[in-house]
Amino acid sequence: MLIGTAAPEARADRAPILESLDTDALVLPDARVLQVISEIDSAAMCAMLPPALHPTLPPAVGWLVYDCPQTPWGPMRLAQTRIECRSGTRPRAFLSRAVCDNERAAHALAGGWGYSTETGVIDFRRSYDEVQCRVELGGETVLEIGLREPRGLEVGNIQFVAGMHPVHTPRGFRLLQCDPIHTETEAQSGAPIIEEFDPDAWGDDRIEPVYPVSAAFCQAEIRLPELRFLCRPGELAFTGTERI
Repeated sequence: MLIGTAAPEARADRAPILESLDTDALVLPDARVLQVISEIDSAAMCAMLPPALHPTLPPAVGWLVYDCPQTPWGPMRLAQTRIECRSGTRPRAFLSRAVCDNERAAHALAGGWGYSTETGVIDFRRSYDEVQCRVELGGETVLEIGLREPRGLEVGNIQFVAGMHPVHTPRGFRLLQCDPIHTETEAQSGAPIIEEFDPDAWGDDRIEPVYPVSAAFCQAEIRLPELRFLCRPGELAFTGTERI
C-alpha cells in the first residue's frame, strides 16, 4: 500500500486557522461547476501527500471551479487545485491551494472550511461548444482549463470527492474533511482542455500534468457542510480520524 511521505506538517506554514469547529452549513444556489482531471508525473506522487493519505494509481490532479452568483459575500468564483488520493479506503482530494476572486469570501472560506486561498482574478465562460476558466495571480495566468464539445450527462453521474484541507484547529494541526454536496440540475461531459498550469503558484511545483483524463460541467446547488471529521496528518485514517 502506497503512503504519503511528506512531513506531516509540511503545509502548516500556509494553512488557514479555524478558531472554532462549529461551522454552520451554507447553501450556494445556481452555481456553475467545472471539474477537470489529469494524470500527473508519478515521480513525486508519494512526496506530495502527508502520511495520512494514499496516492492514486495512476496519480492525478483535479481542478474544481465554482462560479457562484449568490453568496453572503456577493458573487464569488473559487478555483481549487487538488491532488487525488485516498483516506483509508475512501477517495479524497488533497487541497494544494485555492484562488478566490472575492476577498471577503476568501476569508470566510478559509476560516470556516479550511480553504487555503489567494485572492486573484477568475474568468469563467460558457458557450454552446465550450466551458472555459482562466485564473490570474499578480497579472499572470496561472491556470487555463476547460471543456470542449459538451454532451449531455445524466445528473448525478459526476463524481465529486471530499477535500482534505490542511488547517490549524483548536485541537492542533489537522487535515479537515470538507465534503460539499452538489445537487445538479444540468450536467455535461466533454473533452478536457489544459492550456496553462503553473504548479508553483498552486502550492507544489512537482505537480506536472501529463495526460488529460476527463472534464465535466454542471449547474448545481452547492451545500458547504457542517464540519464532521478531522484527521491527524501523520497517521493513517484508521487510527488518526477524529469525529468533530
